[in-house]
Amino acid sequence: MSDLRRTVDLRPRPAVTNKLEILLFTLGADRPGGRRETYGIDVAKVREVIRPPAISAMPHMPAGVEGMASLRGAPVPVVDLARYLGVDSDASPGIMIVTEYGGHSQGLLVEAVDTILRLDRSRMLMPPAMPGAGIGGLVAAVTELADQRLVMLLDLEKILPLVGLPDDCKVFREIPPLAQGHELTVYFADDSAAARHQIAQTLAAMGVRHVGAINGCHAWEELVSAAAHAEAAGRRVADVVSLVLTDAEMPEMDGFDLTCRIKSDQRFAGVPVVMHSSLSGVPDRQRGSSMGVDEHVPVFEPRSLALTLLRALGARGPQLAPGLGAPC
Repeated sequence: MSDLRRTVDLRPRPAVTNKLEILLFTLGADRPGGRRETYGIDVAKVREVIRPPAISAMPHMPAGVEGMASLRGAPVPVVDLARYLGVDSDASPGIMIVTEYGGHSQGLLVEAVDTILRLDRSRMLMPPAMPGAGIGGLVAAVTELADQRLVMLLDLEKILPLVGLPDDCKVFREIPPLAQGHELTVYFADDSAAARHQIAQTLAAMGVRHVGAINGCHAWEELVSAAAHAEAAGRRVADVVSLVLTDAEMPEMDGFDLTCRIKSDQRFAGVPVVMHSSLSGVPDRQRGSSMGVDEHVPVFEPRSLALTLLRALGARGPQLAPGLGAPC
């Protein structure tokens, strides 16, 4: 294990605004062309890097899920990333990356890990739209290395439903709508397509209008535009932007920088900011609070998200209308 520790140092580092650390890894050379692509995941979501332990197969597993492994007595689902992404390679997984985010742990089997890349968020660019699933549907951002290799940052949140996170319409039907919800508008930012989808479902169930963005940079552009329209109409920005919901870690501009811009701009006085993130540790919450975040809520918990939004919007029990939420 010592060679892994020399290659990948996962010791906590001080948080630095606009810096992103990515663990680089490979999945093997594809059979048709022999290309070995480089992938990356956010170090903040990596718990440890280990040799693959014994894996027990489970019945009726989705494609790509190898089974369960026991890590210090706790069962963890294990995904073979090459199989899941459709990489046709004869390479045997030699490493398991144990990730933890959104209150869930999972093991990701990969061919090998490379190193940790530390770079400015501005260097992580949103990829072009790519049809279909597979690798294209999982790429959250891309960057180019000095040797001209392209690194694809994976959207790990898309793997959560694969390993057992419920994605049931019943969850959203149980969220009661908010009276006068149609008069509210929530702006949200998240680089994960899976997270954006679930946020939109939650807000739709609440009957609240919403505007989504793929990262903090795009969200800020939307907010500045909304502020300009409000001022032109002689209205307060808080009348047209009811709340901002943001992820923490995003390319180009993260949620901390977005929060700082909102809270330091007098036009957005009275607009609450909720951080909706898989990074739910105390240091991340403290950092967010120091920049003005009003509430924190973990990802992929629609009921908790709805309750947090109600609280942040100043809504109470009488504001809830009877009946079921919007259908999926």
